[in-house]
Amino acid sequence: NFLNSNLNANTDSDEAVPNRPEWMMITNLPVLPPDLRPLVALDGGKFAVSDVNDLYRRVINRNTRLKKLMELDAPEIIIRNEKRMLQEAVDALFDNGRRANAVKGANKRPLKSLSEIIKGKQGRFRQNLLGKRVDFSGRSVIVVGPKLRMDQ
Repeated sequence: NFLNSNLNANTDSDEAVPNRPEWMMITNLPVLPPDLRPLVALDGGKFAVSDVNDLYRRVINRNTRLKKLMELDAPEIIIRNEKRMLQEAVDALFDNGRRANAVKGANKRPLKSLSEIIKGKQGRFRQNLLGKRVDFSGRSVIVVGPKLRMDQ
């Protein structure tokens, strides 16, 4: 909030600048559709939850807690600490692998964040979108025919 108010105060004098500093701040968090963060049914009626669902849940819980603390007029230090924890939850959602203390799931392994779902050979682009086989395609090897002349 402090940063946002200071950015808004300074932008009135920057009319000639084509880029606004407040455009770098995320105010609405995009959410992946359910098909891209599926629930997998397991034996015994249990479900395996996607890692991204856990990371989204952490962001929602932190945001709800921050909102309640602000409504209760909690001390500024507690609100500041909760804002920091919310920022860490959003950071983990976007790129959990870059953090020194990555968020871990129930099985003690780091959760896969949005960037890890997209990047790499097994990522969304290379695995699912670019890696489609073309029907009726073939492979061949071009070899020199033994009866061809030098000018053919």
